[in-house]
Amino acid sequence: MADGDIVGTQTGTESALSSYVGPYVTEMLGKGQALANQPYQAFTGPLSAGQSTAQQAAFQGVAGLAVPTQQMGTFQPQQFTAQTAQDYMNPYIQAALDPQIEEARRQAQITRLADAGRLTQAGAYGGSRQAIMESELNRNLGQNLAAITGQGYQTAYDKAMQQFMAEQGMQQQAQNMTNQYGLQALAAQANMGAQERAIEQEGIMADIAQFEEERDFPYKQVQYQQSLLQGLPLATQSYSYAEPSKLSQLMNASGGIANFFKMMGWGGGSAEEEPTP
Repeated sequence: MADGDIVGTQTGTESALSSYVGPYVTEMLGKGQALANQPYQAFTGPLSAGQSTAQQAAFQGVAGLAVPTQQMGTFQPQQFTAQTAQDYMNPYIQAALDPQIEEARRQAQITRLADAGRLTQAGAYGGSRQAIMESELNRNLGQNLAAITGQGYQTAYDKAMQQFMAEQGMQQQAQNMTNQYGLQALAAQANMGAQERAIEQEGIMADIAQFEEERDFPYKQVQYQQSLLQGLPLATQSYSYAEPSKLSQLMNASGGIANFFKMMGWGGGSAEEEPTP
């Protein structure tokens, strides 16, 4: 160290606000601290819209649908058997055929009487010619009656089959409609269930967000207070020093170590030696 350089040890540095911004900054920090100390104000109203009246009615309506799950399945067609044909044929077929049969017999009787009259005039009544004509008339009547009966039952059979097939088609269509309705009802219930779940999930997420906001509020307040200190105009600085000790002052004074020896009486000059006797 140079002579006369008497200094102490630096113990710290302190920064201060510029005098022209000091009051403003102090007031700002005070207001910021007051705001930061405010308690959390939670929103007390509903956090989600929830279900509307129309949605509630739709949910209840769809939930109340009777889904025919037991009736749903694959249509199993029936066989058209003889018993089925008998069941589907007109039970009054014989009553419908009787007038035709009776008319055929009446016409045959008229023919028989006419033939008998002609045979009588010819003097051949009761002979072989009459027997042949009678036999032919009976054969024709039998064929006519068989045709009437056969055609009647054939028509009844065809009608019975048509009715059976029509009912089978209607039953298959009814089964298809039942399946379609059941699937649509299940799809509607699943869709409404998804909407209900989404609405419920929206409320849960809103509650979670509210909880997290309230939980993080103290940390945000600390960050807010910290942000108030950022960028403040620090312009002046002051330094503090410790006072030097007496020894340090002595060692740094002019003469330094020599003066120290003199003060201790150790003498810094050379003494003259006495002559030896």
